[in-house]
Amino acid sequence: MPSDALDGPVPASSGRGQPILDLLDKAIGLQTPLVRKNIARARQRNPDATPAEVIRTLERMYVSALAGTGAAVGGAAAAPAVGTGIALALSAGEFFSSLELSTLFALSVAEVHGIRLDEIERRRTLVMGILLGESGSTTIGKIAERTGQHWGRQLVGKVPAATLLRINKVLGKNFITKYGTKQGIIVLGRVAPFGIGAVIGGGANATVAALAVRAARRAFGPAPESWPEAEFLDVTPPGVAPEPNSASAPQAD
Repeated sequence: MPSDALDGPVPASSGRGQPILDLLDKAIGLQTPLVRKNIARARQRNPDATPAEVIRTLERMYVSALAGTGAAVGGAAAAPAVGTGIALALSAGEFFSSLELSTLFALSVAEVHGIRLDEIERRRTLVMGILLGESGSTTIGKIAERTGQHWGRQLVGKVPAATLLRINKVLGKNFITKYGTKQGIIVLGRVAPFGIGAVIGGGANATVAALAVRAARRAFGPAPESWPEAEFLDVTPPGVAPEPNSASAPQAD
């Protein structure tokens, strides 16, 4: 049963940066139920894919989607009929979409590794730690007083609730100053004229995605050799009809 201490808002800031943390919580809430569907989508072309193959597909899907949304919004913002105010609004909306994609990617990789994070506080640790990269993993290891690789696999599910709250307080502040500032620069870059915004938006988002992929690999380590749970084998990718049971399948004449 999750502790009540793990269900509240991130106790990191109540100032100007709090809306960014609120968006993070919203993204986690919206994307958590979609994790299994995202994994099924990654297995669509090859239902027999190994966990390592599925993670590589998840990585490609994430980088492609994030770069595509950045370029699309950047191109729309640069259209002659679009004013700066509308362009900024489009770009700000894309910021949340990017956060959703990043959250879905991090939680999906964790699921493939067999890591189920039932409490929202642990999901916050995971998502912020991956998006903050090396500084995030350093903060987690220092406060948890544990060292070693693959913190996502070894630390997130084991640290006490009180320690998680301390970790997320620091991660939250860093997330506001580092990730928020980085995205702010990208938002302004997307409104550049003459189509430059599309290049900046797509390229910047691709870089953010690549860094998150690298951080996730460090956080979790090698993929498991087999699926952690048998139920993964029953996930039917979208658009693919389940195979009929051999006992009830019609026999050929």
